[in-house]
Amino acid sequence: MNVGAETARPPRAVVGSQISRDEEIFGAAYDRRVARRFGAFVRPYLRWLFFAMGAVMVFTGAQLLIPLVIRHAIDHAILADGGDVVELQLTAAVFGVVILVSYGANYMQDRLVGHIGEHVIFDLRRAMFAHLQDVSLSFMDKTEVGRMMSRLQGDVNSLQEFLENSVTALGDLLLLIGIVVIMLSLHLELGLLTLVLVPTLALVRMVWLPRARVAFRRARETNSVANGALAEAIHAVRTVQGMRRENVNFVLYGDKAAENLNAHLRAARYAQVMVPIVDTLTGAALAIVVVLGGSLVLDGALEIGVMVAFVFYVQRFFDPIRSLTIQYSIMQRAMASGQRIFEVLDVPLAIVDKPGALSPKRMRGAIALEDVTFGYNPGQPVLHGVTFSVSPGETVALVGPTGSGKTSITALLHRFYDVWEGRVSIDGRDVREYARAALGRHIAMVLQDPYLFTGTVLDNIRFSTEHATREDIERAARIVGAHDFISQLADGYDTVLDQQGRNLSLGQRQLLSFARALVADTPILILDEATANIDSYTERRIQVALERLLEGRTGIVIAHRLATVRGADRILVLNEGRIVESGTHDSLIAAQGLYARLHAFNYASFDDIPDDLAAQAAGTPART
Repeated sequence: MNVGAETARPPRAVVGSQISRDEEIFGAAYDRRVARRFGAFVRPYLRWLFFAMGAVMVFTGAQLLIPLVIRHAIDHAILADGGDVVELQLTAAVFGVVILVSYGANYMQDRLVGHIGEHVIFDLRRAMFAHLQDVSLSFMDKTEVGRMMSRLQGDVNSLQEFLENSVTALGDLLLLIGIVVIMLSLHLELGLLTLVLVPTLALVRMVWLPRARVAFRRARETNSVANGALAEAIHAVRTVQGMRRENVNFVLYGDKAAENLNAHLRAARYAQVMVPIVDTLTGAALAIVVVLGGSLVLDGALEIGVMVAFVFYVQRFFDPIRSLTIQYSIMQRAMASGQRIFEVLDVPLAIVDKPGALSPKRMRGAIALEDVTFGYNPGQPVLHGVTFSVSPGETVALVGPTGSGKTSITALLHRFYDVWEGRVSIDGRDVREYARAALGRHIAMVLQDPYLFTGTVLDNIRFSTEHATREDIERAARIVGAHDFISQLADGYDTVLDQQGRNLSLGQRQLLSFARALVADTPILILDEATANIDSYTERRIQVALERLLEGRTGIVIAHRLATVRGADRILVLNEGRIVESGTHDSLIAAQGLYARLHAFNYASFDDIPDDLAAQAAGTPART
């Protein structure tokens, strides 16, 4: 691929605007309640957490004892008059016990923290997945899959890293406090001189922390944008290759990836800047101990063992500071990630069941829309005062130009969205009185672009009901005309489909979706352009299947191919969100209205259509 080809490079502001749009959806404020919210997921494992904290305290205590044991060995065994072998052996035994205790406590700490971390992240992922299954389609319409995956994967992993390091951070803090107390108790003046460097470190951290927080947040934001672009490019690879847009997409993604790279490099610099500072202060503190402590030893004012213990403690003193600095970086990434995760969990459920929502075992299938007004964006209604009813077992077709509101009606019926004004009812009850799960059980949909899942043909047909037997599935496949091609597959009904069923033709995938709807055996069936992508020969076969499929069911059929709707009991013609005609096929043809013009476009060449009819149907002035 010639990545050097001249293509339009979007300005840097474009990437920034995408980040702003992401924040507009999810919110941008730094939420200090993230730790508390995260703690709610930790609460079920508090007992194990307390055990882990106990192990940390034992491990920290053992680490604090080691220099004291060494000091005792030097001053009371090695440098004692003539040396005390028994005391040295006893000290060595104590030292061995302390080492074993330290190892055991450290092992238990790591095992318990890992156990808690994995379970908490498992619970968090399940909570996010469950919530995303219920959020309104209006939210999902505005959200890129890649950005959502970034939150489900990368951000959750950051929280896991934070959880696994948080208990260690507690141990580091206890170790730091313990070292300060012991050094001051061993020798107050030398201890104070050693700690004189701490204010310098505190000042550096005060300058560093705010900038580091902003850098970590920015890194996560740009990571989300880059993931969104990557997911979009993968999903649209056929279109990209078909339109030869590889170079353009490469440049577009390159800009977003570069923005992400710069943000991560900046965050990495802030994460690493404290380490050399801490190392420098460690060296300075050791110099103080060696010079001043050595002078005190020479003057006989300080025991050698105490000075050696001071050296160990000074080395260990800055270790927890260094560790806490790194862990603070982890915490900042986790806070940014946690904010983004809980913003997803806080996305309001626009469509929720009322308390005591109805969940009937059966429905008759009577449908009614009463003066319904609805739109997807405020102030831009798609439907205007739509009113009609469908009797149980009746098949009603919705036809009209693109954008006239046909699919919106079916979305309201399934309660993917709620109406702005008016009422949508099934069996005389407002759909808002039913549980959403009940609507899903009693309404089957076959869409223009069938979605098949990775799995066997059998599993895909049985997707909407777990109780269907193999005989039920094969019978449904025979009725819709899918059994023949399924039988010719390598493993028949047990053939595993590729992602989205790409190893089948579009027509074959559609036939499987018909079989899936038939197996669901619902009283209401919605066909939304279900035959649009099927060849004429297959469509003729499906016409017969549709008669069987719709038999005894209430049917809502949307189609631009008017051959699909000719046999409907009633046809509703929509235009600009309003019902402009209603009747049977023959009566609408005789009326010479919009339906007749649409019919003319379906069955005649453009040159055969009178200029005035063609202009009216196309929405353009007539030719003169």
